[in-house]
Amino acid sequence: MVPCDNALVTTFELELYRRMLLTRGLEERGSALFKQGKLPGSFYTGRGNEAASVGVASAMGPEDVAAPLHRNMGVHVSRGAEPWRLLCQYMGRDGGATRGRDSNLRSQDLDRGLIAGVSHLPGILPTITGIALAFRIRSEARVAVGWFGDGSSARGDVHECMNLAAVRRLPIVFIVDNNQFAYSTPADLNYACAHLADRAASYGFEGSVVDGTDVLAVHAAASAAIEKARAGGGPTLLELVTLRMDGHAIHDDASYVPRDLLAAWEQSDPIARCERWLRGEGGIADEEIDAVAQEVARVVDEAVALADASPWPDPATVTDGVYAV
Repeated sequence: MVPCDNALVTTFELELYRRMLLTRGLEERGSALFKQGKLPGSFYTGRGNEAASVGVASAMGPEDVAAPLHRNMGVHVSRGAEPWRLLCQYMGRDGGATRGRDSNLRSQDLDRGLIAGVSHLPGILPTITGIALAFRIRSEARVAVGWFGDGSSARGDVHECMNLAAVRRLPIVFIVDNNQFAYSTPADLNYACAHLADRAASYGFEGSVVDGTDVLAVHAAASAAIEKARAGGGPTLLELVTLRMDGHAIHDDASYVPRDLLAAWEQSDPIARCERWLRGEGGIADEEIDAVAQEVARVVDEAVALADASPWPDPATVTDGVYAV
């Protein structure tokens, strides 16, 4: 994105920074809550992936639909999910999206166009592809966005969905968050092509590799792909290249990641990178950036207090919404 003096553009870029900062703040607090025994199950973060999530979600229209995964909290934040409800979902409280019936992996908000992922990746991809097919059949100017990782790119679900999307020219954008490790398997042992985005050409649509730590680059690429899909131009595959800066989950110390690789990618921390841009090319005063950080810290504190005060689910309702086939 070319720097612009327009105050509205600068305000938007500052909002991207706020969304990334809020995403990380909530996840850092989630890690602390887990260690305090207040968060059941396990815990997954998207540290290092904030720009990839926020950049894409901020390019979506209000009527578009997303199927983010467990490292994409920035998508929920950008779509307007209330921070305290996100923490309720983590903590298994009644105020969460599933009212204590599921983990932080499956936070869903249909009113905001957010479809929950499933544990078996990329099992939700056929669902979001079906939603894109519905948009096409109904001639609705809406776009579906589906996420998967570099590890799950090897599964047949991905290939079948991209083939169908290409044949039917569906209004969908496929996002592969390439954080270079499928749990502990490095990318060079997972696929042989130079870039996962190269696979798009074999299906008959465009693929693009984007620096997933640059929120402005991600937003620009996602905006172009989403509007192309909306105009009837068919699908796009965006490969957002990052590094998973934490382990697979909170129990994993990521000792299999070379320390020099981790140190190199730390220099591209998406939040620090955006902050440098704002202070430099963006011309944002230090006081304004500091004010955003203080506001985010306040929001996180309030979210924790509200979530902690939210009641546990009523055991009498445990079978509500449970169905047998």
